[in-house]
Amino acid sequence: MFEDILTAIPLGFFLSFMIGPVFFVLLETSVVKGFRAALSFDVGVIIADIVFILIAYFSSYRLLNAIKDDPALFIFGGLVMLTYGIISLIKHKKPKKNIDPEDPAELAKNNYFTLAVKGFFLNFINIGVLGFWLAIIITIGPQLQLQPSRMLTFFASVILSYFIVDIFKILLAKQLRRYLNPHNILMIKKAISVVLIISGVFLLVQGLFPKERKMVDKALEKLEHRNE
Repeated sequence: MFEDILTAIPLGFFLSFMIGPVFFVLLETSVVKGFRAALSFDVGVIIADIVFILIAYFSSYRLLNAIKDDPALFIFGGLVMLTYGIISLIKHKKPKKNIDPEDPAELAKNNYFTLAVKGFFLNFINIGVLGFWLAIIITIGPQLQLQPSRMLTFFASVILSYFIVDIFKILLAKQLRRYLNPHNILMIKKAISVVLIISGVFLLVQGLFPKERKMVDKALEKLEHRNE
């Protein structure tokens, strides 16, 4: 059991620093809205990961392989993320001059449940996350002899270590709050909107050109095998 935990911790650390829309939105939420808001968002992200793990574990391998490579899902996820990013970018045209980022009354307006839902769906619409967890189960499962207790220990350790590292990221990002003013907040929100738009376009491209995506995946696999 202890060996399974030690194997899981580096994976959790790696997951926490994977660069993607969730990574940037988490930091933005911490800087602009505070620790509790970012923590709520992160809880939603982790719930989505747990759902993906359960789907990958209890579903058949063939079904999941078909789903994770379905171009329609990439297109759907890309459109949702792209639309969200564009709406967010349009929404944040001008800074709100009357908002003090340190004002507790302003921070109290945060709806933590809404932030958790936002984190869940932002992670869940990225079908690549399902493919990632499926690959982990296929790779790690045999090493754990597919024993439910060992699988539970491993994935619980991954999620816990991932969550702990995220807490440190949130605390570090929160230190930047002292430098905030309406203009800086606007720039951060615009930057995150652009990240979401780019991520949405990336998912769309994967859905619209599935053959090219598979060619890239195969090329990467060959490079990995050569390096082993």
